[in-house]
Amino acid sequence: MPLMALMLGVLIIHGIQPGPRLISEQPQIFWGLIASFWVGNIMLVVLNLPLIGIWVKFLSIPGRYLRPAIVIFVCIGVYSINNSAFDLYTMCLFGLVGYLMRYFNYEPVLLILGFILGPLMEQYLRRAMILSSGDPGVFIERPISLTFLVVSSFFLLLMVYSTFPRRAKRAAEALKGEQH
Repeated sequence: MPLMALMLGVLIIHGIQPGPRLISEQPQIFWGLIASFWVGNIMLVVLNLPLIGIWVKFLSIPGRYLRPAIVIFVCIGVYSINNSAFDLYTMCLFGLVGYLMRYFNYEPVLLILGFILGPLMEQYLRRAMILSSGDPGVFIERPISLTFLVVSSFFLLLMVYSTFPRRAKRAAEALKGEQH
C-alpha cells in the first residue's frame, strides 16, 4: 500500500492525474508502463534461467560475510559517483535512519513518500500563508482542515505510543531473563 501511495505521489508531482482517464489522456505513459513490464519480465526469464545456480549459491553465503561485502560495495558506489566524502556521510546518516526505522517498525517507504511530496506540501503551505497574511489560524478555521489535523495528530500519537511501550516491555522481560 505505501508503494502505491509513492507511485501516485510521483505521478501527481509530474503533473499526471492518476485515475481511469490516464489511458485516454496519457496513452504514451500507460502503454510505456505496460511495455516496460513485458520487457522486464522477459529480461528476468533470460537472465534468471541460466544463472539460477549462481543465485542458489549466493543463498548459502552466511550473512556475516554478505553484509560487510554489501556495505563495502555500496560505499564504493556512492563515493565513485562524485568522489565526495560528504556523500558517504549522507549515506551513513540515511543508513542509520533506515536502521532506526526498522528497529521501531516504521515503514521506510513513508519516508521516501515524505521526501517526494514534501516540496509540494511546502509550496501549498506557503500559498496558504500568503493568502492568509501569515495567520496560521487559517488551518483550524475550516472544519475539513481541522479534522485532517486532528486525525493526523491522533494517528501520529497512536503510532508513537504503540511503539515505545512494546520496546520497554521487551527490554524489561530481557532483563528479568538475565537475572534468573
